[in-house]
This record gives sequence, C-alpha cells and structure tokens, in this order.
Amino acid sequence: MATNLIVCGLGNPGPEYTDTRHNLGFWVTDLLCERYRGRWRRPCDRYVESRVRIAGKPISLVKPLTYMNLSGDALRLLTGGGEFDPTGLLVVCDDTALPLGRIRLRKKGSDGGHNGLQSIIEALGTREFARLRLGVGSVPEETDQADFVLSVFPAGMVEPAREMVSRAAECVEAWVAEGTNAAMNRFNVQPGDSSSEETD
Repeated sequence: MATNLIVCGLGNPGPEYTDTRHNLGFWVTDLLCERYRGRWRRPCDRYVESRVRIAGKPISLVKPLTYMNLSGDALRLLTGGGEFDPTGLLVVCDDTALPLGRIRLRKKGSDGGHNGLQSIIEALGTREFARLRLGVGSVPEETDQADFVLSVFPAGMVEPAREMVSRAAECVEAWVAEGTNAAMNRFNVQPGDSSSEETD
C-alpha cells in the first residue's frame, strides 16, 4: 500500500517507559492502529510501522525505536531524507507547556524545547511539518524535567490522560480527512474558549 502521509508518535521503547508522560505519542498511534485494525511490523531496527487507511487514505503510523532524543534518525531513514514532502508528516508528542487534557495542533514551528522535535527538525532540515502536542502539565518546582516526563501519571490523572489521547486520535483523523486548518479549528478550541486558535 503506497503512502505519502505519516503519523509519527514519539516515545521511548521498552516496558519501563510504556505508561510515562513522555510516551503519549505512542499511546495515540497505538490507539489508531487498534482502531483501524493495523498490525505493527519492524522493517528495521530504527522504527516500527503500521499501514492503515483513514478516511480512505493510506497512512503510515510510525513509532521510532531510537529513544526520544534520536527520533529524527528513524524519520530520516523512513522518508529517504530530502525527497520527502514534510507537509505529509504529523508528529504527535507530549508538552509540558500545556495543561493536562489540552491538545494543540500546529502546521509548523520550533521544537519548543522538546528533544524529540528538535531531533526531527535537525534530521529533516525543516520545521515545515505539522505537530500535535498533548498537555501533561507544568513541571513542579524543584523537580527535574526529565524525571517528570519519564514518570507515570498519578492514579487520578490516568483517565483524563486517556480521554486526551482519544481526542488526539480524533484530531489525527480530522487532519487526514479535512486538512490541518479544519482540524486546528475543531480541536485547538477547548470548551469555554471564546475563539479558535490562529491557523498560521
């Protein structure tokens, strides 16, 4: 099945990282793989891939196996470097700048301090790809950021996190079916917001 759309969920491989905040990108791609009856395969040691159809379009769901800080190595190998159109890529990751439950889709942008995004930008040589950030809340004072994102959600936060992941999966579906602007207008606005997010 030929594909030119890639949804890459960021995280770290291994059971010790499965339930951590930093693996929310994996949670979203796992949910989409299950929802569309995909099957993970491992074409090389850098990533696993599941090819599915969403809204009738062929999609590659991807989870890098390179650990977060080297996520770009997996995408560089998958896309063949400069021959890939970055507008066909959506990266899904966690974000400490957003409260738990909040998601935000953008067409492009900086890494925002996220090591996985930084690695992808450096590997592909462009910021011109969409990214969907899932809020995990701000890092508490006197807590190391790495320790925070590599920790699991407290019991009372697991269900809100799962609900956010489900909403993020719906956002990915809208990105595929309707395009970035339409998905931003629907999913960047939270209940109680008075206006939509800007679309640039």
